[in-house]
Amino acid sequence: MKTLLPTSTAGSLPKPAWLAQPEVLWSPWKLEGQALVDGKQDALRVSLHEQLLAGVDIVSDGEQTRQHFVTTFIEHLDGVDFENRKTVKIRDRYDASVPTVVGPISRQKPVFVADAKFLRQQTRQPIKWALPGPMTMVDTLYDDHYKSREKLAWEFAKVLNQEAKELEAAGVDIIQFDEPAFNVFFDEVNDWGIACLERAIEGLKCETAVHICYGYGIKANTDWKKTLGSQWRQYEQVLPKLQKSNIDIISLECHNSRVPVELLSLVRGKKVMVGAIDVATDTIETPEEVAATLREALRYVDADKLYPCTNCGMAPLARDVARGKLNALSAGAEIVRKEILSTPLPDA
Repeated sequence: MKTLLPTSTAGSLPKPAWLAQPEVLWSPWKLEGQALVDGKQDALRVSLHEQLLAGVDIVSDGEQTRQHFVTTFIEHLDGVDFENRKTVKIRDRYDASVPTVVGPISRQKPVFVADAKFLRQQTRQPIKWALPGPMTMVDTLYDDHYKSREKLAWEFAKVLNQEAKELEAAGVDIIQFDEPAFNVFFDEVNDWGIACLERAIEGLKCETAVHICYGYGIKANTDWKKTLGSQWRQYEQVLPKLQKSNIDIISLECHNSRVPVELLSLVRGKKVMVGAIDVATDTIETPEEVAATLREALRYVDADKLYPCTNCGMAPLARDVARGKLNALSAGAEIVRKEILSTPLPDA
């Protein structure tokens, strides 16, 4: 029987201290060679175990084998020079030193497929795997070759599609594309961003998702949020076109945000991963707070299409905080699940 309100995470979970520096994005590995290979697999096992203990229904690798949700994929592509770095403004918010596109983009070999096979061997639960979306990849690089954000995005969409098809063959149930850039570059999203995303999912039979959030709980993001006013209506710009797209699931930030919950009505008919856990605070939600967010969402999303989730990745959080938040997510979903199942159906 299909689980009602199946829970999942948006992506990353904290890495153990023996693998990488805790609570730091882009943290370098503490191991090398075969020890690093083994360490990543051990961390993936631990991350999976913690999700299962917390009662998470749709599990992931916790992004334990990658340093960063975008650049780890790009590292494995031809045409990008990681030594030749430039400073660019990412998401129109903060400066970062990024690699340079110096030639045609191509993918010579799978990037995450071996990791996905390893995860598949460890569990019978449904698996979700996150990939960076084409527009967010473009926004995390300096392009010295195509000289066009759109052209580069189409090239990334092609290689993402190759990877996604192999992930599907490895047993992944949901492939999620992370597109925080969709909350910033609205004209580009509607002109070509969603079209590129549809190119990335072309031919897939597994479910597909797009995750659009306001970012990790890092200072650059929290400072930006303070400038957005009393209502965050960015989703209003992109959800209508996404509602008409071929993407199956739309993952959004909701809890403790100033996103008007009625904006969820713009994607009615789609499955929605509703962010019910705030990743920008160490405060652990109560199950009742999670339940309250889900009840609000249920005014605009049918119960069979609502997937309780985290707002974003939790890599920058302490492990005990992330663990507590996962427990709260599951407990809050269970409260609402029981309420739905105990409500008598209206007479026909």
